[in-house]
Amino acid sequence: MGYGIKLLVYGEYACFTRPEMKGERVSYDVITPSAARGVLEAIYWKPAISWKIDRITVLKRITFDAVRRNELSSKIAPGNINAAMKGGSIDLHQYTSADRQQRATLLLRDVSYLIEAHFSINHAQAGEDDSAEKHYNCFLRRARKGQCYHRPYLGCREFAAHFALMEENHTLPASYYAEVAHIDLGWMLFDIAYKLADKEKQRWNYQPHFFRASMQNGVIDLTGQNMPAHRNGV
Repeated sequence: MGYGIKLLVYGEYACFTRPEMKGERVSYDVITPSAARGVLEAIYWKPAISWKIDRITVLKRITFDAVRRNELSSKIAPGNINAAMKGGSIDLHQYTSADRQQRATLLLRDVSYLIEAHFSINHAQAGEDDSAEKHYNCFLRRARKGQCYHRPYLGCREFAAHFALMEENHTLPASYYAEVAHIDLGWMLFDIAYKLADKEKQRWNYQPHFFRASMQNGVIDLTGQNMPAHRNGV
């Protein structure tokens, strides 16, 4: 196991969309491991390291709220983007007045999580100066200052995430579910494994991986969950 960190992540709203819900957005009860990894990578990520989520503590009561939002019903086709990159005269605009639709969303309100994670070195992509201690200190420095490559978010980009590094001298917050022995959260997305299918055309295959999530005394233990080695395209 590599260097470990504890990060407090919270926000006013969150939506970790269930993939089985096609027409309207419905959130999982808690943050998914892949979303937690995305928060860490927004703060600090390099090709030489891979983040692994160990535990997620749900600090506040799970509360759902229903809203309706304006969204676009389509997206720009990848073929049009490739044609534009090759110099073609392609209109890449999306016109919201013509492509707008209302969708219902069942989201989470007032969320707070304690993410415990560690990283390991990808030796195939690491350089001579890529030591674990170096990357660990880089993450600590950025997290202490509130720095990030892009603003981390809670499922959807409009739901910004706030974060704070929990260090050894900090008192860890207690979970709302600390006295609840067991809660079955059902099947949940763990992460998505990517594998390069065609290097010349940069085509990737992807495979979602699910796990049966459960919460003991407010803690979701992920230490027994593993992903294939090619999750990051290795």
